[in-house]
Amino acid sequence: MKLLRDTVLDPFLLSIFAVAVLASLFPATGTAEDVLGWVTRIAIALLFLIYGARLSPRDAWDGLKHWRLHSVILASTYLLFPALGLALRILEPGLISDDLYTGVLFLCLVPSTVQSSIAFTSIARGNVAGAVVSASFSNIIGVFVTPLLVIALMTTTGSVSIDPGSILDIVLQLLLPFAVGQLIRPWVTGWLTRHSAPTKLVDRGSILLVVFAAFSESMNQHVWSSVAVWRIAVVVAVCAVLLAVVLTITWYAGKWFGFPLEDRLVLLFCGSKKSLASGLPMATVLFVGQPVGLIVLPLLLFHQIQLMVCTVIAQRFARRPESEPSPAASAAD
Repeated sequence: MKLLRDTVLDPFLLSIFAVAVLASLFPATGTAEDVLGWVTRIAIALLFLIYGARLSPRDAWDGLKHWRLHSVILASTYLLFPALGLALRILEPGLISDDLYTGVLFLCLVPSTVQSSIAFTSIARGNVAGAVVSASFSNIIGVFVTPLLVIALMTTTGSVSIDPGSILDIVLQLLLPFAVGQLIRPWVTGWLTRHSAPTKLVDRGSILLVVFAAFSESMNQHVWSSVAVWRIAVVVAVCAVLLAVVLTITWYAGKWFGFPLEDRLVLLFCGSKKSLASGLPMATVLFVGQPVGLIVLPLLLFHQIQLMVCTVIAQRFARRPESEPSPAASAAD
């Protein structure tokens, strides 16, 4: 229960919601809004430069030797989730508004988390090395795949329009910094490893900036006045059901593929997660001129729900006896 309590009261998650409330009460306007926009763009570019510098393509490539596990996880992240997101369009506009559905579909397109996927796999005594490779690789290709999925699925469903300027923004704010990070990685990776504080500051600070800018813009556009509380409650229920469905499918898919328990846990945790750290900056770039605060709300809610639920699941597996069947024995079942 202590781990659950620590997750629910995680200072960073509380900071996100506090910043959202602060922006709703005191939104940036005029010159302050313009400055905030530029600072946010710079922070996003710096964030993805650090992503590129931290993630080792060689390690991810070596890890692909376990291609069956990683392929199923990627299929869950970039095929199963998008399919479920498209199916949920039946709820629009009766139960959820157009913008909220855009947010639900968008959360289905973002990469898996890195830190929490690995942490939960470790707590549950799963294949930590497999989780590191899968989660990292999901984020590496997510920089390219998520914008492509947004263009392919959201423009065809009418959820969002992507113009050439938005595509250029994706390249300049996400892909170019990531590529530069990969190029300079041999010279900066040691420094980043030794000095985690500046990295954490950029990592978390950029997310808080994005949240403040998104909710500030939403208040300036008066988008919240058009959203009923019951619709937000519906989104919470949709996120909970979506997570339950994916957790069930990934668990039984692991059994169907004959994965050992340790690998099934990797699939369970990596295949069911959605990254707030990657999703929020991408949303800021992709949904220029739209109610970003409202669009990212489903991702914020889903992220909190997945942390609480997966904490309970990880604790349950952590309590299993040490005499649990070996991977080889489990694979033979």
